Amino acid sequence: MPETTLIFSDLRFPEGARWHGDRLWFSDMHTGQVFRANPLLRTLEEYAIIDDQPSGLGWLPDGDLLVSSMLSRAVLRVAATGEVSRFAELSSLTAAPVNDLVTTPSGTTYLGGFGYDLYADAPAKPGPILRIDPDSSTRIVETDMTFPNGMVILPGTSTLVVAETWAARLTAFDIDDDGGLSGKRVWAELPPDSTPDGICVDAAGAVWVSSIATSQFLRVEAGGRISDVISVDGRCATDCVLGGPNGTTLFLLTSNSWQPSDTTTRQGRIEAVEVAVPAPEAGA
Repeated sequence: MPETTLIFSDLRFPEGARWHGDRLWFSDMHTGQVFRANPLLRTLEEYAIIDDQPSGLGWLPDGDLLVSSMLSRAVLRVAATGEVSRFAELSSLTAAPVNDLVTTPSGTTYLGGFGYDLYADAPAKPGPILRIDPDSSTRIVETDMTFPNGMVILPGTSTLVVAETWAARLTAFDIDDDGGLSGKRVWAELPPDSTPDGICVDAAGAVWVSSIATSQFLRVEAGGRISDVISVDGRCATDCVLGGPNGTTLFLLTSNSWQPSDTTTRQGRIEAVEVAVPAPEAGA
């Protein structure tokens, strides 16, 4: 087991981790806050707060931040001035909460949806992948996913990889020239009982996966080989991202529970560990 270092604590449910502009960004889903952090100085800046559960983060070409607003089924836009506006409305496309997202350098965003109301213990149903274009137009590009969650685009490719939480697998698509998805296929079957949540990709094209219910972070290669396992016994492994000065710091986001009623004790935290393969270079 590699040695981890505690970076931030006193959080509730940290999610949506990104490394952007030499800073660690993340949402605290159960407080509505979006943070920009300097891990070296251990400083946290509240960049935005929304009256909802924020999750995935992305950036438009002009530098504005996008935030998935889960319960209101929208994506919000946060300008550099701090002004928050509604960028895309998704209520007409899905009746259930939306989830994590990824935004391409050209500004196209892919966003997963629960497919059913998990918080109300509704019967499980397939969830969609939604596409949001830079002009805020929206459409459904996939309908049959098993709780789509974290998303990444593999470096140097047009391959979108999506975590299907309740299916214990990572699923890949080709992003077509028009932004559509095709070539749906299993990218990696994960060990039984795995529950992939947040994911990130490294320069070798392997994917780090947070398995929320099994308290693990897994490095997974195409085809399913597991090269590394980091355990956080007794904690929910919620998300992970590579960053730091050399791109070799893996930030591990955890909480004591995924239920908002259980996280009021603020046991959420972010730890860091050094790994061998760095993040992809910017633009790769």
